Amino acid sequence: MTDAIVYKLCSLGEWAAAEVSKRYVGSKVDRADGFIHFSTASQVQETANKHFRGQAELVLVAIDADMLGDKLVFEPSRGGDLFPHLYAELDLAAVLWVRPVVMKADGTQRLPELGI
Repeated sequence: MTDAIVYKLCSLGEWAAAEVSKRYVGSKVDRADGFIHFSTASQVQETANKHFRGQAELVLVAIDADMLGDKLVFEPSRGGDLFPHLYAELDLAAVLWVRPVVMKADGTQRLPELGI
């Protein structure tokens, strides 16, 4: 099971480091869990609200899921939903776009349009 595009929320600093090194190894939480956490289009706003509330300077990264091959696994998580997890470093060649996320006054995140 794959969605055509999966999404990663991360700090601007983490993403800048990935662009310099030409690879994304994941956040501290990702590395501790042993995989990179992604969300589908229908999951990403809830992920932003639950895990990134009050955080400024975030970006949303859109990734071509088909380019990740069998290292991308959909596994049960929140409420039994299947979430995409990448059991490898992210090859930046799979990145479709990177867009800034705006923190609203109440600390929630306003995500950019998800279209390409």
